[in-house]
Amino acid sequence: MPLYEHVFLARQDVTSQQVETMVETYKGVIEANGGTIEKIEPWGIKSLAYRIKKNRKAHFTLLNISAPPAAVAEMERQMQISEDVLRFMTIRVEELEAEPSAMMQKRDRDDRKDRDRGDRPRRRDDDFGGFGGDRGDRGDRGDRPERSFGGEN
Repeated sequence: MPLYEHVFLARQDVTSQQVETMVETYKGVIEANGGTIEKIEPWGIKSLAYRIKKNRKAHFTLLNISAPPAAVAEMERQMQISEDVLRFMTIRVEELEAEPSAMMQKRDRDDRKDRDRGDRPRRRDDDFGGFGGDRGDRGDRGDRPERSFGGEN
C-alpha cells in the first residue's frame, strides 16, 4: 500500500481539542477506505511566513498514512470543504519514519533550558579590529566642494 506524509494547517482560533477532533475525523475517513494512520504528530501553533485567509498563525499537524490513493483523495476533498483547514500537503514517500520528525526534535532541543555554556572569556573591542569602540582622531578632511541643494545658488 502506498505511504504518505500529510501535513495540514488549521486556523489558530480553533482549540487544540477541535484540532484533535478534526484528526479523528480524517483518521476515520482513511480507515473507512481501507487505510491506516501510522503516526500523528501535533506540532502546535506556529507563525506563518505570510497571511493565509487573514491568519498569521496556525495549528500544524503531521499524519503518516498508509492508504490507497482513493482514501487520501477523499480526505483531501473533505479538507478542501472545511473552513478550519487553511492548507494541506500530501507527499508520497518510500518509507515512513518511526522516530520523531525534525519539528518535534527541534521542540525537544528548545525545551532544554539548563544547558551549561561554560565560562567563556568576554569579547574586547579590539577582537574585531577596533571597530566596536572609539575610532580615535580622524584628522583633517581637507577642503570639500560646496554643494547646492535644489535651486539655491
